[in-house]
Amino acid sequence: MGMSAGGAKASGGGRRRRGGRRGAISEINVTPLVDVMLVLLIIFMVAAPMMTVGVPIDLPETQASAMNADTQPITVSVNPQGEIYLQETPIGIDEIVPKLQAIATTGYNERIYVRGDTTAAYGVVMKVMARISSAGYKNIGLVTLQEQEK
Repeated sequence: MGMSAGGAKASGGGRRRRGGRRGAISEINVTPLVDVMLVLLIIFMVAAPMMTVGVPIDLPETQASAMNADTQPITVSVNPQGEIYLQETPIGIDEIVPKLQAIATTGYNERIYVRGDTTAAYGVVMKVMARISSAGYKNIGLVTLQEQEK
């Protein structure tokens, strides 16, 4: 009888260990994190091309090589009708310099890209560049597409 009582104690202790409270699991389940990161990656891959300047113009093609860009430049666009846009906001030719001075973070060293449609009047594009240049901005560039070999 002593044996069965001792056996009951031993099995009771084991039962208590199995049936008792378990400690908190200290491992992190990274599967949901990886899933979220992959979804975000896909979203940004799809959205990144759409985040370029939204004024629809047909850029001319040249043989010039692409420039490397460290920061986002200010973009001035001229569409086929001769309308001028600063980034995506339509502005008048007289408003170019004051608005550039308001948004230029590095002063007169700010990079400014002028985008002119292939059918836009050459004179309008040159007036825009002349206004920007006469205001003291030195880093002005014309944006073109890479010429395709035929």
